Amino acid sequence: MRQYIAFLRGINVSGRRMKMDRLRALFRALGLRDVSTFIASGNVSFSTDSEDVARVRERIEGHLENQLGYEVATFLRSPAELASIIAFSPPNAVMPTPSASSRFVMFLDPHAPDSLRSTLTELNSEMDHFYFSESEVHWHIKGKLSESPLFGPGLERATRGVRTTTRNMNTLQRIATKIEAFPIGSSAPPTPVPHLP
Repeated sequence: MRQYIAFLRGINVSGRRMKMDRLRALFRALGLRDVSTFIASGNVSFSTDSEDVARVRERIEGHLENQLGYEVATFLRSPAELASIIAFSPPNAVMPTPSASSRFVMFLDPHAPDSLRSTLTELNSEMDHFYFSESEVHWHIKGKLSESPLFGPGLERATRGVRTTTRNMNTLQRIATKIEAFPIGSSAPPTPVPHLP
């Protein structure tokens, strides 16, 4: 049995509303087990007997598009991969203190194309800096997200044409903590994990 976290793009944004009980039901309809959601922004953990992660992702995307009527880009990570993402520390990076910074992770599949690397590297500044790991882009902001000149349209233009979805590092840490507390086969609490202030 393998466990994954699905990070979905476009859930509960742009006027598309999705209740988490329905999202869990859609995953269970695929025969996926131990389905649990985290916050109402499209984060779903589940377990499966399949070892073909690409096929699992394709089935989820196809099923969601068929049922919802629009494409839902899906990015799967194992608990071990999520732990590595959270622990990522770019070499030679000068990191601001957590209280004075914001960290986000952009999930990619399978990795950042050269064009995206070039575009984001050119956007590095005193406030914003992008670092690349295997299948993610780590966006470190010296300050709040709303203070970044890339907030909103700026980053959307930079990533246009690339399948990606973004999560706050605080959210990822809360997901990892919940997975550790409720491993495969256990009963996770029904209430969603709230956003940190």
